Amino acid sequence: MGEQAPVNASAKAAATPQGKVSAKKTKAAKPESRLAMVRRARRINRELAEIYPYAHPELDFRNPFELLVATVLSAQTTDLRVNQTTPALFAAYPTPEDMAAAAPEHLEELIRPTGFFRMKAKSLLGLSKALRDDFGGEVPGRLEDLVTLPGVGRKTANVVLGNAFGVPGITVDTHFGRLVRRWKWTEQQDPEKVEAEICAIFPKSEWTMLSHRVVFHGRRICHSQRPACGACPIAPLCPAYGEGETDPDKAAKLLKYEKGGQPGQRLTPPPDYPGLPAQPLGGAPAPS
Repeated sequence: MGEQAPVNASAKAAATPQGKVSAKKTKAAKPESRLAMVRRARRINRELAEIYPYAHPELDFRNPFELLVATVLSAQTTDLRVNQTTPALFAAYPTPEDMAAAAPEHLEELIRPTGFFRMKAKSLLGLSKALRDDFGGEVPGRLEDLVTLPGVGRKTANVVLGNAFGVPGITVDTHFGRLVRRWKWTEQQDPEKVEAEICAIFPKSEWTMLSHRVVFHGRRICHSQRPACGACPIAPLCPAYGEGETDPDKAAKLLKYEKGGQPGQRLTPPPDYPGLPAQPLGGAPAPS
């Protein structure tokens, strides 16, 4: 005789009278209304504001130009690696005029740790020259101007506008897109469509800080592969609860950065940051 195919528990239950009765009584969950979703989303934002009152951009910068450059460098790498790379970069090229005149080979070597350094060097040279020639050496404060710069899209523009100019914007990075879909705020995959749908849920005044809070949560608790569901303060509001580890003790071991007692990503974090500063390349003590 050949092997009998395994029968799963649900199939066994369906084969019994009780299983048939249960199947008849089971009804599909009522779809969440738009209004209920908006209320839940806004409550999650309020909860995140209490969990991360210190949420901030995790790139080190002192002016709009440094933030623009750091954000371009952050593609396909971590903010930590960018923060470990930019001190030497900005020491060599502190202004758009300086960077526009850089030798490509030297610029490439300085940013090599961030990966894709040839492509990124080309973008930095291009945007620096554009800032020098078209904007008087200053980073423009309008989205329509920023997106004309080489290597600058809506995500980078919104980061710069929100954090260097105080212009509200939603920043749709990998973490943000993943979490808003996990929370059923949107089903969109395209970043611009995600941005439009989330903007419609929240008042404009919340856009920039919402972006920081969601990214903080995605990096610290709601990870892509192993969400720490059992250690998540907003678990009761999350339709995806149970996708990750639900045991509180095991989930606590999955927490990252300050939530896990480890350094953050900035070498120079804001004064209210409760965690440890990151270390520069080589492991030397972080600057005070």
